[in-house]
Amino acid sequence: MTKFLLAVHVIAAIVAVGPVTVAASMFPPAARRAFGAPGDADALATTRLLHRICRVYAVVGVAVPVFGFATASNMGVLGDTWLIVSIVLTALAAGVLALLVLPRQSAVLETAEGDGVVEEVPGERATAAGAATVRLAMVTGIFNLLWATVTVLMIIRPGSTTGA
Repeated sequence: MTKFLLAVHVIAAIVAVGPVTVAASMFPPAARRAFGAPGDADALATTRLLHRICRVYAVVGVAVPVFGFATASNMGVLGDTWLIVSIVLTALAAGVLALLVLPRQSAVLETAEGDGVVEEVPGERATAAGAATVRLAMVTGIFNLLWATVTVLMIIRPGSTTGA
């Protein structure tokens, strides 16, 4: 049963977390392209699609810790330090995604669609949008770094019996 749970946990991580990290990383440059060419429907559609991928796969990503806890329980490692650190980092990554990345993507998308509050000064929209996408890229990088750290901990697992 442990091997099954571990396989589902790893597959869920690849299928759910992978697309979020990639789409979230692609969003800021796509948004900058949408701001650079306000009439470009394709650039705006790409930005919308990337945001939707992030939202949908964030929900699907809940399966990763669920199966992770089940696997850890079966392995008897729930109290191990590496796992507790991984749980904390996973919670931080989820918080960064839910509280910082997704809302900022929504705000940038609203502005790109013309629904956001934009100054009337020519060029101000692109400048403000550029700054917003830079901040979003930074927060997205933190999110990705947290997941990368969790992945490394899951592979290295101090005290592991895999012999690696």
